[in-house]
Amino acid sequence: MRVIVVGGGNIGRYLAADLVDRGHDVLLCDRQERVLEELAVRAPGVPLLRGDACALPVLERAGTREADVVVAATGDDEDNLVVSLLAKQEFAVPRVLARVNHPTNEWLFDESWGVDLAVSPPHLLTALVEEEVTAGDVVRLFSLEHGAADLVEVRLDERSPAVGLRVEELELPGDVSLVAILREGHVVVCRPTTPLAEGDEVIALVTRGREDLLKERLAGSHPG
Repeated sequence: MRVIVVGGGNIGRYLAADLVDRGHDVLLCDRQERVLEELAVRAPGVPLLRGDACALPVLERAGTREADVVVAATGDDEDNLVVSLLAKQEFAVPRVLARVNHPTNEWLFDESWGVDLAVSPPHLLTALVEEEVTAGDVVRLFSLEHGAADLVEVRLDERSPAVGLRVEELELPGDVSLVAILREGHVVVCRPTTPLAEGDEVIALVTRGREDLLKERLAGSHPG
Protein backbone atom coordinates (compact mmCIF):
# COMPACT_ATOMS: atom_id res chain seq x y z
CA MET A 1 0.00 0.00 0.00
CA ARG A 2 1.28 3.45 -0.94
CA VAL A 3 0.96 5.90 1.99
CA ILE A 4 1.95 9.56 2.21
CA VAL A 5 2.27 11.01 5.70
CA VAL A 6 2.34 14.79 5.99
CA GLY A 7 3.90 16.13 9.18
CA GLY A 8 7.13 14.98 10.79
CA GLY A 9 6.19 15.40 14.43
CA ASN A 10 6.00 12.51 16.86
CA ILE A 11 2.69 11.20 15.51
CA GLY A 12 3.76 11.36 11.86
CA ARG A 13 7.17 9.90 12.58
CA TYR A 14 5.90 6.93 14.59
CA LEU A 15 3.13 6.24 12.10
CA ALA A 16 5.48 6.33 9.10
CA ALA A 17 8.09 4.14 10.79
CA ASP A 18 5.46 1.60 11.87
CA LEU A 19 3.99 1.40 8.36
CA VAL A 20 7.45 0.89 6.86
CA ASP A 21 8.09 -1.91 9.35
CA ARG A 22 4.83 -3.50 8.20
CA GLY A 23 6.04 -3.52 4.61
CA HIS A 24 4.14 -0.56 3.16
CA ASP A 25 5.49 1.96 0.64
CA VAL A 26 5.64 5.16 2.71
CA LEU A 27 6.79 8.73 2.14
CA LEU A 28 6.92 11.33 4.91
CA CYS A 29 6.70 14.99 3.92
CA ASP A 30 7.59 18.00 6.06
CA ARG A 31 8.45 21.60 5.24
CA GLN A 32 11.24 22.04 7.80
CA GLU A 33 14.80 20.97 7.04
CA ARG A 34 15.57 20.68 10.75
CA VAL A 35 12.71 18.20 11.22
CA LEU A 36 13.86 16.11 8.27
CA GLU A 37 17.45 16.02 9.55
CA GLU A 38 16.18 14.70 12.88
CA LEU A 39 13.94 12.17 11.14
CA ALA A 40 16.85 10.88 9.06
CA VAL A 41 18.54 9.92 12.34
CA ARG A 42 15.55 8.76 14.38
CA ALA A 43 13.65 7.00 11.57
CA PRO A 44 16.34 6.01 9.08
CA GLY A 45 14.15 3.61 7.11
CA VAL A 46 11.51 6.21 6.19
CA PRO A 47 11.82 8.00 2.79
CA LEU A 48 11.61 11.77 3.25
CA LEU A 49 10.56 14.75 1.15
CA ARG A 50 11.03 18.41 2.04
CA GLY A 51 8.22 20.73 1.03
CA ASP A 52 4.95 22.38 1.96
CA ALA A 53 2.28 19.78 1.25
CA CYS A 54 -0.33 22.55 1.07
CA ALA A 55 1.14 23.28 -2.36
CA LEU A 56 0.08 21.19 -5.36
CA PRO A 57 3.61 20.87 -6.86
CA VAL A 58 4.87 19.32 -3.61
CA LEU A 59 2.05 16.80 -3.52
CA GLU A 60 2.78 16.03 -7.16
CA ARG A 61 6.44 15.39 -6.35
CA ALA A 62 5.36 13.17 -3.47
CA GLY A 63 3.53 10.89 -5.91
CA THR A 64 0.11 11.60 -4.49
CA ARG A 65 -1.61 10.44 -7.69
CA GLU A 66 -0.43 6.92 -6.93
CA ALA A 67 -1.21 7.05 -3.21
CA ASP A 68 -3.73 4.72 -1.61
CA VAL A 69 -3.82 6.71 1.62
CA VAL A 70 -2.82 10.23 2.66
CA VAL A 71 -2.48 11.06 6.35
CA ALA A 72 -2.49 14.75 7.28
CA ALA A 73 -0.78 14.63 10.67
CA THR A 74 0.68 18.10 11.18
CA GLY A 75 0.19 20.13 14.35
CA ASP A 76 -1.85 22.72 12.44
CA ASP A 77 -5.54 22.06 11.75
CA GLU A 78 -5.67 24.49 8.83
CA ASP A 79 -2.78 22.72 7.12
CA ASN A 80 -4.38 19.33 7.70
CA LEU A 81 -7.63 20.51 6.13
CA VAL A 82 -5.89 21.97 3.08
CA VAL A 83 -3.81 18.83 2.55
CA SER A 84 -6.92 16.66 2.89
CA LEU A 85 -8.91 18.73 0.42
CA LEU A 86 -6.11 18.75 -2.18
CA ALA A 87 -5.47 15.03 -1.78
CA LYS A 88 -9.12 14.18 -2.33
CA GLN A 89 -10.15 16.74 -4.96
CA GLU A 90 -6.97 17.19 -7.01
CA PHE A 91 -5.47 13.69 -6.73
CA ALA A 92 -8.54 11.52 -6.01
CA VAL A 93 -6.80 9.69 -3.16
CA PRO A 94 -9.12 6.83 -2.08
CA ARG A 95 -8.64 7.31 1.66
CA VAL A 96 -7.68 10.49 3.51
CA LEU A 97 -7.09 10.55 7.26
CA ALA A 98 -6.58 13.76 9.22
CA ARG A 99 -5.41 14.67 12.69
CA VAL A 100 -7.58 17.11 14.66
CA ASN A 101 -5.41 19.08 17.08
CA HIS A 102 -8.12 21.26 18.63
CA PRO A 103 -11.43 19.50 19.42
CA THR A 104 -13.41 22.66 18.67
CA ASN A 105 -12.37 22.26 15.03
CA GLU A 106 -13.55 18.66 14.74
CA TRP A 107 -16.81 19.62 13.01
CA LEU A 108 -14.80 20.90 10.02
CA PHE A 109 -13.12 17.57 9.35
CA ASP A 110 -15.70 15.94 7.12
CA GLU A 111 -16.18 14.94 3.49
CA SER A 112 -16.59 18.57 2.40
CA TRP A 113 -12.89 18.98 3.21
CA GLY A 114 -11.96 15.61 1.74
CA VAL A 115 -11.57 13.85 5.11
CA ASP A 116 -12.66 10.21 5.28
CA LEU A 117 -11.66 9.74 8.92
CA ALA A 118 -10.69 12.35 11.51
CA VAL A 119 -8.77 11.41 14.63
CA SER A 120 -8.72 13.72 17.64
CA PRO A 121 -5.94 12.80 20.12
CA PRO A 122 -7.51 14.92 22.91
CA HIS A 123 -10.81 13.06 22.55
CA LEU A 124 -9.01 9.72 22.54
CA LEU A 125 -7.21 10.68 25.75
CA THR A 126 -10.50 11.72 27.31
CA ALA A 127 -11.99 8.36 26.39
CA LEU A 128 -9.05 6.55 27.96
CA VAL A 129 -9.43 8.55 31.17
CA GLU A 130 -13.17 7.88 31.31
CA GLU A 131 -12.53 4.22 30.61
CA GLU A 132 -10.59 3.94 33.87
CA VAL A 133 -13.21 5.60 36.06
CA THR A 134 -16.56 4.44 34.67
CA ALA A 135 -18.09 0.99 34.52
CA GLY A 136 -21.29 0.43 32.60
CA ASP A 137 -21.09 3.69 30.65
CA VAL A 138 -20.63 3.86 26.89
CA VAL A 139 -17.27 5.48 26.11
CA ARG A 140 -16.83 6.79 22.55
CA LEU A 141 -13.38 5.96 21.21
CA PHE A 142 -13.79 7.66 17.83
CA SER A 143 -16.27 8.33 15.06
CA LEU A 144 -16.53 6.69 11.66
CA GLU A 145 -18.24 7.75 8.45
CA HIS A 146 -18.26 11.42 9.48
CA GLY A 147 -20.10 10.77 12.71
CA ALA A 148 -22.72 8.37 11.35
CA ALA A 149 -21.30 5.57 13.52
CA ASP A 150 -19.09 5.31 16.58
CA LEU A 151 -16.60 2.79 17.85
CA VAL A 152 -17.39 2.57 21.55
CA GLU A 153 -16.40 0.62 24.62
CA VAL A 154 -18.49 -0.70 27.52
CA ARG A 155 -16.93 -2.31 30.57
CA LEU A 156 -18.99 -5.00 32.29
CA ASP A 157 -19.15 -5.39 36.05
CA GLU A 158 -21.08 -7.63 38.44
CA ARG A 159 -24.30 -5.64 37.85
CA SER A 160 -24.24 -6.04 34.06
CA PRO A 161 -27.19 -8.09 32.77
CA ALA A 162 -25.05 -9.36 29.88
CA VAL A 163 -22.68 -11.25 32.17
CA GLY A 164 -23.15 -14.99 31.64
CA LEU A 165 -24.92 -14.56 28.30
CA ARG A 166 -23.63 -15.43 24.84
CA VAL A 167 -23.39 -12.69 22.21
CA GLU A 168 -26.29 -14.22 20.23
CA GLU A 169 -28.53 -14.10 23.31
CA LEU A 170 -28.30 -10.29 23.41
CA GLU A 171 -30.47 -10.11 20.28
CA LEU A 172 -28.83 -6.90 19.07
CA PRO A 173 -30.21 -5.10 15.98
CA GLY A 174 -28.16 -4.84 12.79
CA ASP A 175 -26.96 -1.31 13.54
CA VAL A 176 -25.30 -2.42 16.78
CA SER A 177 -22.44 -4.88 16.34
CA LEU A 178 -20.01 -6.27 18.92
CA VAL A 179 -16.51 -6.32 17.44
CA ALA A 180 -14.18 -7.65 20.12
CA ILE A 181 -13.69 -8.17 23.83
CA LEU A 182 -10.62 -7.18 25.85
CA ARG A 183 -10.33 -9.85 28.52
CA GLU A 184 -7.43 -10.22 30.96
CA GLY A 185 -5.01 -8.63 28.54
CA HIS A 186 -6.16 -10.64 25.52
CA VAL A 187 -8.33 -9.78 22.52
CA VAL A 188 -11.31 -12.08 21.99
CA VAL A 189 -13.12 -11.85 18.64
CA CYS A 190 -16.88 -11.67 19.11
CA ARG A 191 -18.77 -14.63 17.67
CA PRO A 192 -22.41 -15.62 18.25
CA THR A 193 -21.40 -18.19 20.85
CA THR A 194 -18.84 -16.01 22.66
CA PRO A 195 -19.78 -15.73 26.36
CA LEU A 196 -19.60 -12.42 28.21
CA ALA A 197 -17.97 -12.20 31.63
CA GLU A 198 -17.53 -9.72 34.46
CA GLY A 199 -14.58 -7.42 33.75
CA ASP A 200 -14.90 -7.70 29.96
CA GLU A 201 -14.26 -4.50 28.00
CA VAL A 202 -16.60 -4.83 25.03
CA ILE A 203 -15.76 -2.94 21.81
CA ALA A 204 -18.79 -2.26 19.61
CA LEU A 205 -19.65 -0.48 16.38
CA VAL A 206 -22.85 1.50 16.86
CA THR A 207 -24.93 3.74 14.62
CA ARG A 208 -25.05 7.21 16.17
CA GLY A 209 -28.06 7.45 18.47
CA ARG A 210 -28.17 3.76 19.38
CA GLU A 211 -25.77 3.97 22.33
CA ASP A 212 -28.63 3.81 24.84
CA LEU A 213 -29.79 0.49 23.44
CA LEU A 214 -26.27 -0.92 23.66
CA LYS A 215 -25.96 0.30 27.24
CA GLU A 216 -29.32 -1.25 28.16
CA ARG A 217 -28.37 -4.65 26.76
CA LEU A 218 -24.84 -4.74 28.14
CA ALA A 219 -24.82 -2.66 31.29
CA GLY A 220 -28.41 -2.20 32.36
CA SER A 221 -29.12 0.51 34.94
CA HIS A 222 -26.07 1.86 36.75
CA PRO A 223 -27.07 4.48 39.33
CA GLY A 224 -24.47 7.18 39.93
